[in-house]
Amino acid sequence: MKSVHAKLSSKSQLVLPKSVREKLRLKTGDRVRFVDSPAGIVIERAAATEAEDPFATFGEWASEADDRAYAGL
Repeated sequence: MKSVHAKLSSKSQLVLPKSVREKLRLKTGDRVRFVDSPAGIVIERAAATEAEDPFATFGEWASEADDRAYAGL
């Protein structure tokens, strides 16, 4: 595995190196998630939040009762 470094600013901000951003396919405004695993901290691209998910609007119809009611359609 290739190693790259970043420096933490006085405001606790961190700039991800270009190679990391490219590997994670990150662009401006994307969110990252830090996962505490037994092997260490893992940085990964975060899933879209409900606010960013265009189908989240329809979440009110995502109950088991709805699934049963519309199963035959």
